[in-house]
Amino acid sequence: MSDANNKSVTDMLGEALNHVSALVRKEVDLARAEMSENLNKAAVALGLIVGAVIIALTALNVLSAALVAALTEAGIDAGWSALIVGAVLAIIAFVMVGKGVNDLKLSSLAPSRTTKNVKRDAHAIKDAYDDK
Repeated sequence: MSDANNKSVTDMLGEALNHVSALVRKEVDLARAEMSENLNKAAVALGLIVGAVIIALTALNVLSAALVAALTEAGIDAGWSALIVGAVLAIIAFVMVGKGVNDLKLSSLAPSRTTKNVKRDAHAIKDAYDDK
């Protein structure tokens, strides 16, 4: 091998390392941005859960008595009226909490786009070196 060939291989290796380094930096930045976005979604989901609890408590305190009274005046026994009202409000709160908990699942917080990009980049690098 001549000195020119060694420089060419050295230059190529240096260039490849620079590209890989830049690629890794970009992927880390993307992962950071995606995790930040996912944490914002988690905060919104927690807000939904807190909102559900507040609404459930308010509904139980304000509407329960009024609905029980209305059902009692409609001819239903007061005990049954209270049971019906409580069950409906509990179902509404359960649905809201379910939505919030579903939005908090760890799979929705994972940086899926970054993972996909890293796999694609690794495959492209592998293909580039397999061609040589």
